[in-house]
This record gives sequence, C-alpha cells and structure tokens, in this order.
Amino acid sequence: YNPRACNSLAMLPGMLARHPHAPATHSQGFMACMYELQEMLKDVTGMKSVSLVPAAGAQGEFAGVAMIRAYHDSRGDTARREIIVPDAAHGTNPATAVMCGYTVREIPTLDDGDVDVEALKQVLGPQTAGIMLTNPSTVGVFERRITEIARLVHEAGGLLYYDGANLNAILGKVRPGDMGFDVIHMNLHKTFSTPHGGGGPGAGPVGVSQRLIPFLPVPMVGFDGHDYFWLTEKECPQTIGKLSAFAGNAGVLLRAYVYARMLGREGMVRVAEYATLNANYLAKRLADAGFELAYPRRRATHEFIITLKRQAKELGITAMDFAKRLLDHGYHAPTTYFPLLVPECFLVEPTETEAMDALDGFVEAMKKIQSEAENTPDVVKTAPHSLPVRRLDDVRAARELDLRWNQGS
Repeated sequence: YNPRACNSLAMLPGMLARHPHAPATHSQGFMACMYELQEMLKDVTGMKSVSLVPAAGAQGEFAGVAMIRAYHDSRGDTARREIIVPDAAHGTNPATAVMCGYTVREIPTLDDGDVDVEALKQVLGPQTAGIMLTNPSTVGVFERRITEIARLVHEAGGLLYYDGANLNAILGKVRPGDMGFDVIHMNLHKTFSTPHGGGGPGAGPVGVSQRLIPFLPVPMVGFDGHDYFWLTEKECPQTIGKLSAFAGNAGVLLRAYVYARMLGREGMVRVAEYATLNANYLAKRLADAGFELAYPRRRATHEFIITLKRQAKELGITAMDFAKRLLDHGYHAPTTYFPLLVPECFLVEPTETEAMDALDGFVEAMKKIQSEAENTPDVVKTAPHSLPVRRLDDVRAARELDLRWNQGS
C-alpha cells in the first residue's frame, strides 16, 4: 500500500533537485528527514543505531551478516565460521551467509512451528558466529522461546540476526532488540509503504546493538544539536564500508519517512493489530470452509499457511493450480511452495490494509475453486483463462537461460 501523500511529498522540487554530491550545508532539510527516520527506526526496533544505506532487503541482509563477521574478526575470533539457519528461514538467509564466507548449519522446525531448541543446543559451539531468524517466522507463528534462544546463542559467543520481513506483525507491539537480537534489517518497501512492484527500488536499512555500531555501513547522518552532517569512513574507521555510490535510495527513504510520520506511534500499533486480525479472520474462515491449516493449534500472526496436500492427492489439483485459478477471480496469488517444509504450501498474507469484503471475496473464490476441483477439474488445471499469458514453462526457463535481448527479435 503506497499512499499518494508519500509520493507527493517525496517528489517536492527541493527534494528532487538535490544532487547526491550537494554539500551538507545545502542539504539540511533532506538530512533532517533522514536523521529523524534513523531515530524512528531505532525506536520501533529497539536497536542502538541505524544505517539507511542498504538499497534493498537483500543488501541489508548482506550488511547485517557482514557486520557479524567484522565484529568477530575485530576480536581475533576467526574460528567462528558457522551461521545457524532454521529450515523454515527465507531462502536468502543461507545464500547471504555463504556470500559472507560462512558455512550454514541448518536446524529443524518442530511440528508446532517453533525452532527445535534441542537441535540448536547440539550445533552451538566455538565455531558459531550467529543465527539468522525471522520472528514471527516464515510459517506464520511467533517464536515462543526466543529469549531462551538468544541466551543460548550469546552464551556460545554468537550473535542474533533478525530478518525484518515479518516486522508488520509486531510493529509497535514488541521490539527485536528487546528479544535479544543484535542486528536487524528492515524492508521499508514492505513495512513502510515504499514502492515494491517491478523489483524496486527498495530500501533495507540495518539496525544494530551497541557492540556492532562501529561496523555500520556509511554514510549516515549525524546531528550536533544545530547542524546535520555526514558520518563517513573518517568518523567510522571500522565500518564495513559503502554499499552503493551514495546514501541509499533517497526517494524511497523519503517515502518511508513520510509514511512513518503519518502513522505515528499509535498508527504503527494499528498496523500490527490489523495485519494480525485480518490473517486470523481469514484463517478461521478458510478452515471453516474445509481447508487444512498447517499449524491449526497456533494463532496466526500476520500470515498463515494452508496445505493443499489433500486436494493434490485426492483430486490431482495442486497448490499451483489453485494459485493460477485465483488470477481469474482477480486475486494476486499467495506465495506457493514456500516454506518448503509444508507440502502443497499456500502462504497467505492479507496485510493490514484489506477490508473485510475483500477477505470474504477471497474465501468465496477459494470455495468456488474447490468446487471446480471436485466437479470440473480441467478448468482449474488449465487456468488462468482470462489473462494474455497463461502458464510459463518454469523448468525450461531455469535450465535454458536466455538473458539476451536482440532489437527487432
């Protein structure tokens, strides 16, 4: 959801005309906005300092793990070369760890959706650099033993990384810093209303606990009580450095700043409340309609999972078939087949901005598709029927990459 007010204010002539190389004396208005955004993100996450530099969630993730490595290396603790990742984690988490030179140790998720703490205890040791977690997790439940996990990892000498993908569920309610996390990246393009479609531009700021402040990527904005100024490699000699040419995606950060100011503290709390209310309402209605919840004994957070394994086994209708048919009903299909540990997975995230009639319409569409699966299965198997592009050959696209464009072809 991208309010027009955010776009309008971020496109004020004074903001658009500012060149990235403009001196600080000519950029005080912009820098004031960035400084206030840093402070707001610190407050809402419980972190001690924030850098707005990362230009996407994935880059913020990379920055977070790079800071973990820089911290251990600065202490001469170079034997710590393992990052622990639950099997329900985002796929980017193990990739990020490998990019930062770590070996990934995977631990399982229990049947109730929580991390297997006993398995965690078995892999912790002097080789542990840290653990990457999302809380609420990707299976849509809150990690109930998070403070115990934080204690165990810290006692082993490791650090906790928080993937901010699911921050909507707890915004203004509970802070990752209070759970014991040492570093967090935030997806402003998800939680703070910045443009997401078309692959970006994005913004993935990182926040850190006290021990990681020296390693934050630069530049950041400082304030001496009178003037705003840039914090660079000169002021931050242990920084992991620059991640892009300038200070992040300025236009995207401005949109996030406006959105945060419009919401205020009470508005951020409502985001979490409405996101969670919508998800639990939708989960209950789908369960009543006969769909199987993956974790029926757990209250959903901002998202939940249904498994269509029964439909696949009994009717030959897969999660992908349901997703394609939903397009004919005018609904963007939920994430399918992720997380991988749930068969025929449908990861449903209604968000905080959908009204009840939209949620009810989604339920009716799912019920109609279920009826079609039972009575006219070919209609579902060959969907979508109303779009110019139907089903792509995903396997061929992955195996026979063609990334060239020839003019006139």
